[in-house]
Amino acid sequence: MGLYSRFVVPRLVTCACGTKPIVRQRQKVVPQAEGRILEIGLGAGHNLPHYDPRSVERVVGLDPCVESWRLAKPRVRAVPFEVEFKAGSAEEIPAEDASFDTVLLTFSLCTIPDPAAAVKEARRVLRPSGKLVFCEHGEAPDASVARWQARINPIWKRLLGGCNLNRKIIEIIDGNGFQLDKVDQMYLPGTPRVAGYNVWGTARPEA
Repeated sequence: MGLYSRFVVPRLVTCACGTKPIVRQRQKVVPQAEGRILEIGLGAGHNLPHYDPRSVERVVGLDPCVESWRLAKPRVRAVPFEVEFKAGSAEEIPAEDASFDTVLLTFSLCTIPDPAAAVKEARRVLRPSGKLVFCEHGEAPDASVARWQARINPIWKRLLGGCNLNRKIIEIIDGNGFQLDKVDQMYLPGTPRVAGYNVWGTARPEA
């Protein structure tokens, strides 16, 4: 991992993930997580202030970037529940089967090299009664926007640590071991349309 990927990218992503429209999305979805929670892509801990501490038993934050954990420490210290960091890949989650009540995915599927494998792993580590809570940006439904996403994705991906603009979020979740409960979608106000199409909701493990 080069110096740019190790030190610059985490800070760029931290800035992008702390904008007001993104914070409002976190406020909508994060409080739905409960019990023993696996957060895939903990990053700098932007979700931590938005958990409902009355519903949280413990949060395990998974991230391949140890530098992100250092950036997250001030937010970790500010919450009243235990947060454990695990360095690792979402495609091979270092956890036992059926060990979590909630898996939380926010703005992470865009960067995971194999998002389908990550969703299958989320299904594996969830208890049968558990749920996936997600909020992701992805491919826009408007053809003109989608074409621009495809054009700029190669350079966007290189500059922002592997972030993809045009992944088909609903298909990735719905086709890999989950049944969607509720899904909302919209362009976030105040963000570029090529990066601002958001999909969020909950899904249950398929039997």
